[in-house]
Amino acid sequence: MKDPGRRPTPFPRRGHNHAKCVRHALVAAAELCARQGERLTPLRRRVLELVWSSHQPIGAYAILDRLKTDGRSAAPPTVYRGLEFLLEQGLVHRIASLNAFIGCADPGHAHSVQILICTQCGAAAELDDGRVNKALGRSAAENGFSVEGRIVELSGVCGSCRGGGDRARAGHRPHVA
Repeated sequence: MKDPGRRPTPFPRRGHNHAKCVRHALVAAAELCARQGERLTPLRRRVLELVWSSHQPIGAYAILDRLKTDGRSAAPPTVYRGLEFLLEQGLVHRIASLNAFIGCADPGHAHSVQILICTQCGAAAELDDGRVNKALGRSAAENGFSVEGRIVELSGVCGSCRGGGDRARAGHRPHVA
């Protein structure tokens, strides 16, 4: 039985089926783009798939290297245009402190996120905690500031690494979004 006072972790558990995450993300992206009248071209789809390829943030040049491994002739502007499209559609989030990207766990609506970044295993997890959003909005307003966008990045140690869980011992480096 679940402990009602305990919130589920946004980081994947042992035995996590990551292929399911990738499939879900690609289906959600295709549906979202169709609803919005946007084209999820094969290249954009592949860039999204690469962002979701693990539960670890990935940079544009790592994506470029993977595209070249696929046999595609891609240049940095191509990757950046693909990532820009995915950002505009709300399918990925940019982690400024790492200059990297993670897939959005809840695409399809604008939302403010808090991103937890594990400094030991490299995991990144997306949260959307309304309490944090309200506190930040209230504090900003009290200081005469009008918030236009909100991504909060927090660095620390995930539960598996802190507790020496199976994922940390196995070297699992997730990228949750």
